[in-house]
Order: sequence, then structure tokens, then C-alpha cells
Amino acid sequence: MASGNGFAAPTSRLTATTASARLLSSGLAALSDCSMRFTCLIRLVLACAVAGITPPNAHAQTTFTRPIKLLVPVAAGGTTDLVARLVAEGIRESVGQPVVVENRPGATGRIAAEALKRAAPDGTTFLLAPIVVTVLAPLVFRDLSYDPAKDFAPVAQVARYSFVLAVRTDHPARTVAEFAAWAKANPQQASFGTAGSGGVPHLLGVMVAHATGTDLVHVSYSSLAKVESELLGGQIPAAISAFADFLALERAGKLRVIATAGTGRAPTLPAVPTFVEQGFPGVVAVGWNALYAPAGTPKPLIDQVSVAIAKALRTPAIREKLMDLGVEPTGTTPDELAAIIAADTAHWAPIVRAAGFSAEGR
Repeated sequence: MASGNGFAAPTSRLTATTASARLLSSGLAALSDCSMRFTCLIRLVLACAVAGITPPNAHAQTTFTRPIKLLVPVAAGGTTDLVARLVAEGIRESVGQPVVVENRPGATGRIAAEALKRAAPDGTTFLLAPIVVTVLAPLVFRDLSYDPAKDFAPVAQVARYSFVLAVRTDHPARTVAEFAAWAKANPQQASFGTAGSGGVPHLLGVMVAHATGTDLVHVSYSSLAKVESELLGGQIPAAISAFADFLALERAGKLRVIATAGTGRAPTLPAVPTFVEQGFPGVVAVGWNALYAPAGTPKPLIDQVSVAIAKALRTPAIREKLMDLGVEPTGTTPDELAAIIAADTAHWAPIVRAAGFSAEGR
């Protein structure tokens, strides 16, 4: 309301001032409330950190932003190592990050497995390992320092392969029956070598000894290279390993494969019969390589790598390289790999018990 001289009435000015004050007071209250909420949030995060609890979505990582390390539990040059290097290239092409293969041989894969257990679950570390690491080791080794079911996340099975029994080319045996007869006639020399204890080659040797009624002494070496060197040097009469490990030496005429432990003959060595064909139906051993991540790795990252592996294994060039090694490319989902581990654990458990072999796991 205006006064007679044209100036606004004092009540009008007071009303505006009061409204401004109320607005300012409301703003300060909201700011205070926001500050309190922010403070509470900070306190919650700190409390979670102290308690070892990860706030929701803290690791909701969906892309790879750093180079990847691929652990391999064997020395360079063996089947698992060669498979790992082919897989590494396929992952690199799909995720757009360098993939470095890091060999951690020794202790039948336990060194590399422990390294994966200690690794951060952030998509920067994976392990490509044979069946022994997640299936046989828990059955064979007491006080194992890792638990595959709790410490690892399955990603994908990569390849399957059979194992073989090989001798030097100057050995008189050309069949399993002939090797058994030689072993019985030469008990002081009857032995077989493998790269490590407690793996499929070791257990296969136990199965062969039982099936043939022979007393074969197991000789364990730290690497495949040492097994091959001792075999060719005559220190051991026979050796057992993955078919692909001995393929080059067999093709070069330096050793003789006398039997394969697969369910059928190897396409790259069709002239060599299986143990089953030679009258030993219980002697079958199929191995495989698979990829794992540390437990807690974000599922989007695991799924990306699983898809990348399947894509790489469909590539004609990679398939041809693996088949030439005597390795069958597979490629599975994480759930399919988990099912394979469970099934093979059930298969090998009675064999391990029958063998009566156990060892310290540390």
C-alpha cells in the first residue's frame, strides 16, 4: 500500500525482509542437512574400510583399464604354456589391453595358484592351469594353502588333451604288454618320470602299474624339460606327460609313444593305439586347461574374458595351431567350467583313494 507522498509503506518493506530471512534460514537448514548427510556418508565409508566391508558397487568395474597378467604354473615350452600364449593373444585382441604371460612353475601348480589367491580381484590377474590345480590338488595334498571353490572364480575351459606313455626309440617295448614284460624282467630299472607329483601323469603311471601288475617307481622332476632330458639320456626308461609335450620328439624320431590314455586315438598320431585298445580298459586319463580369476572379480570382466576365449578358439588359425599340438579347443562359460570341475572331482576321487597317494600341500 502506497502513502500519499509515493513511498512504500514500512509494512511492505518488513514483509519482504521477513520473507528473505525465512528463505535464507531454509537454505542454511538444507545446507546443514546436506552437510550432515555427506559427513554420515564419509563416516560410513571409513567404518566399512575398518571393518573390511566393501560398500555396494565399489567394484562394479565393467571394462579393462590396465595390462593383464596371465599366470602359468609351468615352465615355458610345455603344452599349458603354449596354450596360454595363444589364449593371451585372443584376450588382448578382445579387451584392448596387453596380456603378459608370467610363468610360475613348481610345486605341481601350487606356487601359481597361491599367487592368484593373493592377487587383487580387479581384472588384472588370471591363471591358466591344468586339471591338477583345481581338481587333483585338493584330493591329493593335505593342508592345501588354497581352496579352489572359495579362492578362485571359474572363467572358461580352454582345451582338452590326452596323456601318453613314451620310451626311448632303442627301448625294446613297442606295446604296453611288452613294456610290462620288460618291467617285470628288470625290476631294478622299472620306473617312469613325470613333471611333478600328484598330477594326472603321476596318477596315470600308478594306474598303469596296477593294470599291468608291475611295480613301477615314480620319479618326479621339476619341469618337463628335465623329464625329456632324463628320458633321452637313459636315466629313466619311460615317461608320461600330455600328448602334445612329446609330439615334437616323437616326430623327430627321438622317442616312441607306445600308448595314449584318451578315449580315442589322437588325430595327429593315428597309428598309436590307446590303452583301452591294448587290453587295459580302466586306463583312461583326459586332461584340460582352464582359466580362473581371483574370487570377487567383477562378473562383467569374467564374462568378457570368457567370451573373448570362445571367440579366439573359433578362429581357424588358433584352432589349427592347437589341433597340430594334439590339443582339442573347447571354450566354455564360467558355469560350464564349474560343472566340469565338479564332475571330474567325482571321477578322480576314488582313483586317488585307490592309489593311496597323499602329500603335504605346502
